[in-house]
Amino acid sequence: MDHSKVHDQPHTDGTVPHSTDKPHHGWTGHTENPDAFRAEEESIMEAIEVDSPVASIHQVHESTDLEKSATKETQTTHEPVTRTMTAQDWSGPDDPDNPQNWTLFKRAMHIFPIAFLSFAVTAGSSMITPATPEIARHFEVSRTASILSLSLFVLGLGLGPTIAAPLSEKFGRSAVYKSIGPVYMLFIVGSGFTKSFGGLLVCRLLAGMAGGPVLAVGAGTNADLFPPQTRAVSSTFYVMAPFLGPALGPVIGGFAAQFKGYKWTQWCTIFIAIASYAFILPMHETYKKIILKRRAKKLGIAPPPAPQLSALGYAKMLLTITIARPVTMLCTEPIVFFLSLYTAFTFSVLFAFFAAFPYTFESVYHFQTWQYGLTFLGIGIGVLLAAASAIFIDRTVYMKKHHQAVKEGRRQARPEHRLYAAMIGAFGVPVGLFWFAWSARQDVHWIVPVIGGIPFAWGNLMIFVSAALYLIDVYGPMNGASAMAANGLARYGLGAAFPLFAFQMYQRLGIGWATSLLGFISLGLLPIPFVFFKFGPTIRAKSRYETMKFD
Repeated sequence: MDHSKVHDQPHTDGTVPHSTDKPHHGWTGHTENPDAFRAEEESIMEAIEVDSPVASIHQVHESTDLEKSATKETQTTHEPVTRTMTAQDWSGPDDPDNPQNWTLFKRAMHIFPIAFLSFAVTAGSSMITPATPEIARHFEVSRTASILSLSLFVLGLGLGPTIAAPLSEKFGRSAVYKSIGPVYMLFIVGSGFTKSFGGLLVCRLLAGMAGGPVLAVGAGTNADLFPPQTRAVSSTFYVMAPFLGPALGPVIGGFAAQFKGYKWTQWCTIFIAIASYAFILPMHETYKKIILKRRAKKLGIAPPPAPQLSALGYAKMLLTITIARPVTMLCTEPIVFFLSLYTAFTFSVLFAFFAAFPYTFESVYHFQTWQYGLTFLGIGIGVLLAAASAIFIDRTVYMKKHHQAVKEGRRQARPEHRLYAAMIGAFGVPVGLFWFAWSARQDVHWIVPVIGGIPFAWGNLMIFVSAALYLIDVYGPMNGASAMAANGLARYGLGAAFPLFAFQMYQRLGIGWATSLLGFISLGLLPIPFVFFKFGPTIRAKSRYETMKFD
């Protein structure tokens, strides 16, 4: 391999060292122990994996040095001799405590519960939307104000990952799932029992914040369980769940609101959360640092190194990682800004539909609440098709490029090859929007605009999966997590805002032109993945941050 072509080589723990030719633009405050600070920072980034459900797929370098050196061989027979038990790293490549050595069934039973819980949380965001007209009447507020019950929940999902870092770092991933489940359900109970509109909004915001960590920490669990070269399928299925939740939530909520009232949208949310939480309870810890700590305590041996920081230093670093650096990257990095803008827009249009679909199918087709809830099934079908498409493209297109790059002596294919799914999916979004815009008429059967949701949802998820992979490949594990945090802030921030003006926009512009306006914006954003595919190497070479080199 020509090492002049590789900017940074990964450590054995998967992190990327900073080279000396570029300054680090993360935390710049003074500490008494900079090395300890950096080690702690990287540890937290490993723990949080902020909103990066498909992080690190197909990274080719795995942790090998410490793991393999733990099993010694004789110089004459090369047969393994006594293995040294240690808590500094795995005792060998076949260490039974390493979650990647668990059976496939056991690993699957640790991915399914967090995917199910992610589905339950995101379904909770949209399940209330069919009940917003009743909420407006019950609390004597405007239709727009009632939609705040959706918007504040979505905003909470964006704020929640800031809670995930300290919890998962100190107590492990399993503890986060097991602790946030009851808290999430308590706030949903509060949403159902509250007597005031303000109480409903506060409980919905706090429920979103309580549920947000599962969306962030779940990516880390996936990385714990599957090595990079086999992680694509599990990652795609995992990221599919949070997209299915908002699509299927109104289907359930429509029946609940129609026949039982708005409070039953919250009770149904709890029923789904309880079912998902039951699968969480048997889960074991998968986070390497916590497993090694417990091993050290059990055997009475030295624990893994843990740099010490003051509480103030830790808090400053945490704020930098989860807020300051993502915001800075969003403002200064063209790749982060434009991909975040694109995914935030498509994500927000999905949430705008929670106001647009009821208006459309009530005013044009005179649907009842339970009927227009069913119209979101088109969105769900699109999500399922996108997951299958993303896996197919990864297996048949990207992996060919990857294997060719390895044969040529490079670590992996250029990150721009991650953009194939986005370049294809980019056409699905405007097609779906224009389809819906001009087919939602009384002289056209209602199934036609419903089908229009399929290409939109398909393109939406294809763009997100591709953008997430590209950001992680470009910026590496640590800065890539900050880039995805920036993406999450943009998506959930804009996603919370869109439903608040969608209803008025559809009233004033009409269904055709309101949806066409969104379609024209999507056409303006369509070239973004194509621009990065062509000019990506030049753009990332000028980054202020450390970027991975592949050329």
